Amino acid sequence: MDGSPLPGDTFPGLLGLEMVEAGPERVIGQIDIQRKHHQPYGVTHGGVYCSIVETLGSWGGALWAMEQGMAGVVGVNNNTDFLRPHRDGILTGVASPIHRGRTQQLWDVEITNEEGKLVARGQLRVQNLTALP
Repeated sequence: MDGSPLPGDTFPGLLGLEMVEAGPERVIGQIDIQRKHHQPYGVTHGGVYCSIVETLGSWGGALWAMEQGMAGVVGVNNNTDFLRPHRDGILTGVASPIHRGRTQQLWDVEITNEEGKLVARGQLRVQNLTALP
């Protein structure tokens, strides 16, 4: 998973989100923001930030859940704040666990630009699954 794109036929893959590091303690992903990611005012669409939070938090949550003998996770709540506009260039998301319990997990995801400035942050709550749906 070193800088590899997610499968192109998945939503994160279509966005161009790439995994840089993935483990049960931290997940890092990057995306090269281009015009296709913009909303009508020429800045990154908020849904892109929400998708980064959902993808990275779910990935880390699933890796931890599987280590515990569970089948995986599904997202049940995503709260993402957009802090500053971003037009073009690399964004990096870093996901880390806040809480991991028997039935649910809470993950924090910070998204920064190339200058290291925080452009968005979110929290993702996932439900641990004993079997896949």
